[in-house]
Amino acid sequence: MLNVKSLCIFLCIGFNLSVFSQGNFELKNGVSDKIHFKLVNNLIVIPVTINGVSLSFLLDTGVSKPILFNFFNLKEELSIHETELILIHGLGNDEPIEALRSSNNTVIIGEAVNLNQDLFAIIDASINFVPSLGIPVHGIIGYDIFKDFVVEINYSRKFIKLYNPLLYDSKLSRKWRKLDLIFYNKKPIIEASVTVDHKAVPVNLLIDTGGSDSLWLFEDPAQSLSIPKNTFDDFLGKGLSGAIFGKRSVLKSFRLKDFQLNKVNVAFPDSSSIQKAKINTLRNGSLLGDVLHRFNWVFNYKSQWAAFKKNKFFNKPFKYNKSGIVMQYAGVRLLKTRAILPSKIVGSTADNTTQSSSTINFTSTYKFEIVPELEISDIRPNSPADEAGLKIGDIVLSINNQSLSSLTLQKAIDQFYGADGKRIKMTIERAGVSMKYQFNLRDLLHKKSTH
Repeated sequence: MLNVKSLCIFLCIGFNLSVFSQGNFELKNGVSDKIHFKLVNNLIVIPVTINGVSLSFLLDTGVSKPILFNFFNLKEELSIHETELILIHGLGNDEPIEALRSSNNTVIIGEAVNLNQDLFAIIDASINFVPSLGIPVHGIIGYDIFKDFVVEINYSRKFIKLYNPLLYDSKLSRKWRKLDLIFYNKKPIIEASVTVDHKAVPVNLLIDTGGSDSLWLFEDPAQSLSIPKNTFDDFLGKGLSGAIFGKRSVLKSFRLKDFQLNKVNVAFPDSSSIQKAKINTLRNGSLLGDVLHRFNWVFNYKSQWAAFKKNKFFNKPFKYNKSGIVMQYAGVRLLKTRAILPSKIVGSTADNTTQSSSTINFTSTYKFEIVPELEISDIRPNSPADEAGLKIGDIVLSINNQSLSSLTLQKAIDQFYGADGKRIKMTIERAGVSMKYQFNLRDLLHKKSTH
């Protein structure tokens, strides 16, 4: 997904990837390596070097092969090897998209090196993460790291650690809980439990570190996975094959071993958007970043287990966007602001006294700075923003008196996750004209008893 609050990628390649031989990652020191990451909206962004070019990738357990986005904008500085044109499918209702399959690439992550890495380069420049995350992210990588190492993900201290599986000490303290991993198309699935309509329902969930929502469930009344009554329709994000819509709600609880989270946000994607994901009849949904980041994790793919323990984020309440606005980064703009600066200080001292006086002269000047341009990319029908008159394509100039110079994409979106009734004041630009709007956030999920 390329929605900043709902990001995940699902690939269904139309041929067997295993027929392409490739190398493995190896650690230069042979033992372990720690790599610090940026945590952006529950997503892990790590530094990756491909064929000598430094890039940023999402670490995504839900993807089987590395994917490079917006390749044509990188091709002048990045060369990839041995390419051929293919079609790939993803979540959404649109047609397959073109990509280049490339092999024999050198990929470096920290001290881990692979001298013969396969990857896919998306040709369509409109499919990239920058508008949704507001920072440069050039692609995603997952299985090829996890298959070669024991991988520790420490969300609270923002690092991953890669261990040589042959040298890894698997003894864990009593704070850790272990889960068996089941694999389908190289993707890890675990057992958990959700409470739907006051009934505990066992579920099999794909662990997806590339998704920033909390939990996705596939509607299946035969398994007691019915959509709760207290829901609303929403845009869930954008997959490789188009927009994904569905219903948002809240579950009474989610349980993983003996850890329980209450009032957990959940989304039920429309069945038409996830037909390929539901080919796996074992899977009931996905466990995503807003739940995953409340724990620290160890993944051992070779031995088919994962371990987890709660961290400082565990008790953080679940929130969601109550405005109806989906916002994206749309480039940069030159911001002109007026500044009043002291230009001259004139002082004098009276005769035979110690008293003095001074006059400060001020000059009005203008300051120019480059700031991010934020754009409304989608609005939920009948939402507070829709009712106020805001429109897709509006350029955001300020939110609650915070101007663009102090707003990142994440800070702007965080304003919409406030309490029910919070007042939002926005200044926008439409067709070159500055306009002001205001509305109150509206909680659609917690006013009634939850299911």
